[in-house]
Amino acid sequence: MSLQERLPIRHKRPWRTAAWIVVTAIVVLAFWSIQINWSRLGGLPGEVIRYLGLMFLAPDWSKLPEALWQTWRSIEMAWVGTVLSIFLATPLSLIAARGFAPAWLRTALRTMFSMIRAVPEIIFAIVILSVTGLTPFTGALALGLHGIGTLGKWGYEAVESVPQGPIEAARATGGSTAEVLRWGVWPQAETSFWSFWLYRFEINVRSSAVLGLIGVGGIGDMLTSYTQYREWATVGMLLIVVVVVTMVIDAISGAIRRRIMEGARAQI
Repeated sequence: MSLQERLPIRHKRPWRTAAWIVVTAIVVLAFWSIQINWSRLGGLPGEVIRYLGLMFLAPDWSKLPEALWQTWRSIEMAWVGTVLSIFLATPLSLIAARGFAPAWLRTALRTMFSMIRAVPEIIFAIVILSVTGLTPFTGALALGLHGIGTLGKWGYEAVESVPQGPIEAARATGGSTAEVLRWGVWPQAETSFWSFWLYRFEINVRSSAVLGLIGVGGIGDMLTSYTQYREWATVGMLLIVVVVVTMVIDAISGAIRRRIMEGARAQI
């Protein structure tokens, strides 16, 4: 047998070549359509360094007490939004899992979760503020509404991934759907839900700063104001506060999530 006969036959895949051509065309058209001013790119690094110097070489700490207060308001906004989404998304995610509701209801709930996730929090806030006004409660409602989409999806995926043994045992004893969810599903999925809730709170803390850009309060509101007035020393101080507080919250939340998950594995 010759070497050519021993080599495996390489199958041609024209669809893969066509896919690469389409992707390449999309990338080229994207760069072409946004009308990049390539002549200004050379000066971009210098401008970035200049503004970083204006913000961080001599931050203005005189506004630190107000910045801490507004950061606390952003954290409150994130916390209230997280609690609202937990109370609304958790029961809906249990119903959206396979085996606990009719197919049409599952499809409707999953479609709703997808539609909610497709809309940014700031769009929800713009719609809600026409009713509630420019208040932190508007931001909390927007975060809570958007959290339904993510927590709902994570929830029903966690329910569907649990072992079926306890669920079948609960059904075999004549348990209702609510009893099966309570005794067959929840003990197995509870740690995952706690992890999702804490992670969503981390996301909301970061998103609350963005919502402040439209005037609903919080540290983002201060960032918008001082950026518009080009007070870069104060903007630098605000950015330092945002980064430090966000990192601290992420570290605490991450430690709690790891403790929950490691504790669950240790018990097993």
